[in-house]
Amino acid sequence: MTWSITEVARMSGVTSRTLRHYHAIGLLEPAYVDASGRRHYQREQLLRLQQILLLRELGVGLPAIAEILERDSRSDTVAVLRRHHRWLCQEAERLRTLATTVERTIAHLERGGDMPADAMFDGFHHNPYEAEARQRWGDDAVDASYERMRRWTPEEAETARTGYSRVSAGLASLRAEGVPVDDERVQDLIDFHYQVTCLFWTPDADAYRGLAQAYVDDERFRRNIGQGDDELVTYLRDGMLVYADTRLS
Repeated sequence: MTWSITEVARMSGVTSRTLRHYHAIGLLEPAYVDASGRRHYQREQLLRLQQILLLRELGVGLPAIAEILERDSRSDTVAVLRRHHRWLCQEAERLRTLATTVERTIAHLERGGDMPADAMFDGFHHNPYEAEARQRWGDDAVDASYERMRRWTPEEAETARTGYSRVSAGLASLRAEGVPVDDERVQDLIDFHYQVTCLFWTPDADAYRGLAQAYVDDERFRRNIGQGDDELVTYLRDGMLVYADTRLS
């Protein structure tokens, strides 16, 4: 089956203008463009659009989406969608818990009763590294990081939200091509990684080397960064070590 751009816009809720923009930047090519210039889409393009919208829901920017889709194009589509589905189910469960917490709070306030203190924070996300960071670097350093975050511009907030994903996607493609970590393309991505990190704190060469090694040694970092691809985490670590030696020392 084939759908016109108008039909796709109606079904997906994405405006025709946005679909034309996705086409212009190479993110979503239509199946074909007819003689009058109208774009037409087939099921393959609808699946790709679904992936784009899923990644947008995750807060990923368009450049990073392009890199991720390029990487995922070499993977099984069902496997990619299963990964997205797992995340969505986890997020849906968290939001259900949050909704229940707020609902119970409203009910207690309306009745004039006191909600049990240990039930007031069900479902809220907490930084799992905060306690460790406070122990390792001290309260002042962690509080200073939070102060930086409060001063972010909208552009910096977008970079902080999507930057590390963009780095991982780009490095995955370069590693697949066999590009060495001291290559300029890898080091440019590592430089971006460093700039994203500096939105939170500014590591010197030794601290950046320590962060690089923590990515490999700490299972939590390794799992979050690599998503099961430990070699990608090692590749990132090695690139960061080169960067620390050549640009921070």
